[in-house]
Amino acid sequence: MPAAIRPVFAVIAAVASNGVIGIDGRLPWRLPDDLKRFRALTSGHTIIMGRRTWESLPHALPDRQNIVVTRTPGYFADGAETAGSLADALPRVHCPAPTFCIGGGALYRDALLLADALYITEIDRAFTGDATFPPLDRDRWLEVDREPHTLDGPDGFDYAFVTFRRIDR
Repeated sequence: MPAAIRPVFAVIAAVASNGVIGIDGRLPWRLPDDLKRFRALTSGHTIIMGRRTWESLPHALPDRQNIVVTRTPGYFADGAETAGSLADALPRVHCPAPTFCIGGGALYRDALLLADALYITEIDRAFTGDATFPPLDRDRWLEVDREPHTLDGPDGFDYAFVTFRRIDR
């Protein structure tokens, strides 16, 4: 992608057909290719996440600047910086663009207002969960790439890596 259209701030998420993104602090599916894509896209960049997303990780994600957004004063996140809001987190970024919002649901709502790009893994199956991705106003986004896949096996499903660019700015 030419540098002139490289996004500055992006959202990355895997989203089930019913909007679910998580359950009990974990992903409700096992999708190794999605995790590989996540690593490939975010390595060398800053990732911003909410406190519950941070607490679902075993440790700070390597090769990335980790920033945790939390309203809890004095919260300590070993290997990460903390900020009180997305607006407070953005000036702390020191890695090259793009910066990625990696969740959760509440932070995604704020991030969608600012994002230049979306990297969404659209999962063609509904899952039970307690965390959801906010509704996406597709009139504000242009789909620029779609890569369809199928997870084989008895619990398999279709999914696609989809990239969107904002068109309303």
